[in-house]
Amino acid sequence: MLDIMLYSYLFIVGLIFGSFYNVVGIRTAEKQSIVTPRSHCPNCQQQLAAMELIPVVSYVLQKGRCKNCQKSFSPKYLLFELLTACLFTISPIVVGWSKELLIALLLISLVIIVSISDLHKMLIPNKVLLLFGMTTFIVRLFIPTIPWWDAYVGALLGFGLLYLIAVVSKGGIGGGDIKLFAVLGLFVGVKGVLLTLFLAAFLGMLFSLVLIIMRKLKHKQPMPFAPFIGLASLISYTYGAQLWDLYFRLFA
Repeated sequence: MLDIMLYSYLFIVGLIFGSFYNVVGIRTAEKQSIVTPRSHCPNCQQQLAAMELIPVVSYVLQKGRCKNCQKSFSPKYLLFELLTACLFTISPIVVGWSKELLIALLLISLVIIVSISDLHKMLIPNKVLLLFGMTTFIVRLFIPTIPWWDAYVGALLGFGLLYLIAVVSKGGIGGGDIKLFAVLGLFVGVKGVLLTLFLAAFLGMLFSLVLIIMRKLKHKQPMPFAPFIGLASLISYTYGAQLWDLYFRLFA
């Protein structure tokens, strides 16, 4: 019974944070304050009442539309609220009810926010990366669930690898992606950075090919890469050890 209550609590907290992350991701990408003005309809600018801001519930009851102008809200709001809630809820199943849970929730939060920003404006805000980078740098001093040096070397490797790729590809990688990998290195360490880079490239390429075949994407058309980096980092963080073990058993 206690477990059900704890998981339910995490789900509700995830919904609330997911709603807040929508605001943070969009407004930081637009270089706006996350405090003012209050939440409003992006079409008619009508300020939203408290009953219109209940995560998921308001979206469903209003059928995804503004009560004032009837303009449809993007389903991304609902998607990221539910995604954050689900990821928060399953985190204790992956890492247990331990100090590592804080690391997992920080990683999920970072991934959600930068994905929202990148999808909104093809931009990963420096303020978000700086906040999570500094926070995780400090937290890793007190929660060394990987060797203390691994997190910091991982950050340097993440930055260095992506910077090298950007130079070789002559701008094929954005500055935000480079700094994002540096921050992710603090979460996943050296091996995790390598695995994240491989998985992100693979997932991004696969998705691009599908869109090109469906004629939804033109050849060499820019595409947000942060969601693939984020997904790859979560896979690496959760299953990195098993995937490296599988790789060495197959190819070593």
